[in-house]
Amino acid sequence: MTRRGYKGAIAAALGALACMAGTAQAAQCGNTASGFEAWKTQFAQEAKGRASAASLAALMETSYSGATISADRGQKSFRLTLDQFLAKRGGPTIVARGRKLKQTNAALFDSIEQRYGVPAGPLLAIWGMETGFGAVRGNINTLSAVATLAYDCRRSDFFTDQLYAALTLVDRGILNSGTRGAAHGEVGHTQFLPKNVLTYGTGGSLDSIPNALNATANFLKGHGWKAGAGYQPGEPNFAAIQGWNAATVYQKAIAQLGRQIDGQ
Repeated sequence: MTRRGYKGAIAAALGALACMAGTAQAAQCGNTASGFEAWKTQFAQEAKGRASAASLAALMETSYSGATISADRGQKSFRLTLDQFLAKRGGPTIVARGRKLKQTNAALFDSIEQRYGVPAGPLLAIWGMETGFGAVRGNINTLSAVATLAYDCRRSDFFTDQLYAALTLVDRGILNSGTRGAAHGEVGHTQFLPKNVLTYGTGGSLDSIPNALNATANFLKGHGWKAGAGYQPGEPNFAAIQGWNAATVYQKAIAQLGRQIDGQ
């Protein structure tokens, strides 16, 4: 090979590597709405073969959710003391309503406990804390919320996984382009992120009360819940409650409200 030919081969090889690197480059995250539309197009190109054309079409209908970003930047209630947190969340009301629901839905809670080992108290505490027993499930477009957070640079990797899960749920008919929920993409009575719906959902929409409560018990069991063991701080099942939410004050609130609902 001549020297000129050798240099030409090197140049061609370097050019091919550059093209490969460009192809492998991830969609560019951003911290303002201005880059969201370009990011969607890049993401959709990368997702071909991993997500269906129908789910990607639903993704392309999403819009940047300023409400999601505001909520993501403004989470302050977890800095409260336990008493302050319970007062803000309406702890006594949750207990009173939870006890009534435990009685009126006794057969459902008995079947859940037999299957997963989780008693009614912590499930009702979670349900009450998350949505006021289904009264407030959120009104933000779910796919837009998850896509916005996948685009946002703060936690892009985590929410990219959630977005792929959401696209799978679109294919399964559990989510669609019109589904609405909480600010971070949580859906249903107990506010599951898409990946948790895939992992712990027991079939169908979590806007169904039995589906949501079974999925919640399945989540706790999947995080180590042992039938018959205690769930207060320092007891074996408190670790499963810790899996539900990373905030210590939230964990303690679930344990305390659950104990009171269960009459302990």
